[in-house]
Amino acid sequence: MSMYSGLIRVMERAARKAGGKLRRDFGEVEHLQVSRKGPADFVSKADRIAERTLYDELIAARPDWGFVLEEGGIIEGDPDKPRWIVDPLDGTSNFLHAIPHFAISIAVQEPKLGGGGWGDVTAGVIYQPILDETYWAEKSRGAWLHDGRLRVSSRRSLPDALIATGIPFQGHGDFAEWGRIFGAIGPEVAGIRRFGAASLDLAWLAAGRFDGFWESGLNDWDTAAGCLLVREAGGFVSDFRGRSQPIHSKQVLAANDALHSRLHKLLANALK
Repeated sequence: MSMYSGLIRVMERAARKAGGKLRRDFGEVEHLQVSRKGPADFVSKADRIAERTLYDELIAARPDWGFVLEEGGIIEGDPDKPRWIVDPLDGTSNFLHAIPHFAISIAVQEPKLGGGGWGDVTAGVIYQPILDETYWAEKSRGAWLHDGRLRVSSRRSLPDALIATGIPFQGHGDFAEWGRIFGAIGPEVAGIRRFGAASLDLAWLAAGRFDGFWESGLNDWDTAAGCLLVREAGGFVSDFRGRSQPIHSKQVLAANDALHSRLHKLLANALK
C-alpha cells in the first residue's frame, strides 16, 4: 500500500467502506427494496447507501471539491478545484440478480486551466467488493491492481483477441447500430463477452484479460476511471470516429494500439 498517493488512499478507503455495505446487502439481495427509475433502470437501496457513504468519506477528505454522482447529480464545489466522478454501483442488474460482478468507480477530474469546463482525469479507482480487488491509476504513474503493475495485452491479431462489449437493453441503446458492429467484429475475433459492468470491462482490459472493448450510450461515471486505467496501462481509448477525449461515455472503443486500429476499421465500415 506504500506506493499509493494520499489521493488514491482517500479513494480506496471510501470505496472499501461503501464496498463493505454492498457486500452485506448483496448477501440479502432477495430482500432489497428496489424501485424503478424507468424501463430496466433499477435503483436499489444499496445504490443509495453506497453513494451516501462515498459522498460522506470524500467530502470529509476534500471539503471544497465538487461531485458528479449517478443518483445525486452534479454538486458544485470550488470551480478552481478538481471534482469527483462517482458510480456507487456499476452493474446494478447483476447485483439485483445475485451475480457477483459489480464495482464502485471513483475518478478525479481537473478543471481546465483558465476555466471553461473540465479537462483531464488524473486519478481513478475501480473496486470490486466481492473479490476485494482495487484497480487504480494516476496520470503518468501507471495502472495497478493493488501493488502489481497492469499492462494491456500484447496480442496483435484479431483471431486471438477476446473483445468485451455492452449490449443495448430495454429503453437503452441503439440495437441496430450494435447489431451492425457485432456483425462486423464477431466473425473476426476469438470471442465476444458481455459481463454487465463497463467499469470492470475497462479494468480487465487494462489488466490484459480482455483485448478490446466497445460500447455506446454510457455515462461519465461508468467510464471516467476505466478510461484512465486503460491509457495508463498502455492502451488507446477513443470514440467510434477515432477521436480522443479525457472521458469517453457516449461511444467507447478501447484496445492496445495494434488492435485499436483494426477494430476501428471494422467498426467504421460497419457504421458507414
